[in-house]
Amino acid sequence: MDRKARAVWRGTGKDGTGELTSASGVLSNSPYSFRTRFENEPGTNPEELIAAAHAGCFSMALAFQLQGAGFTPDELQTEAVVTLESDGQGGFRISRSALTLQAKVPGIDKAKFDELAGLAEKNCPVSRVLNAEITVNATLG
Repeated sequence: MDRKARAVWRGTGKDGTGELTSASGVLSNSPYSFRTRFENEPGTNPEELIAAAHAGCFSMALAFQLQGAGFTPDELQTEAVVTLESDGQGGFRISRSALTLQAKVPGIDKAKFDELAGLAEKNCPVSRVLNAEITVNATLG
């Protein structure tokens, strides 16, 4: 299975602008730039997209873990915060992805829930591709 996206960039790193487009059409010439990445100007940025991918991947991986253990979640709400920081060598690196989960899963105890959340984090393909610290703060409610 291959998934595709395209980036087009025009201009310098600081003053240039670009657009991101995904094959599915969810992203269609979505603007990104230095300002959307480092100054919170409206538009997207690679780290935001990685955060969305990680939150979505983890939620689905947990749903599969729960299903395999005989549980059906009412809701899994995951937020991912991806940290971009200086690498100390003139560049940047993604150093962390912090997952915060609010879950409603009927009939599960906290120990089993935590076990399955840990397995989901370790087996989520996005977690596996990130070379960063990954934390999970899971709340069952």
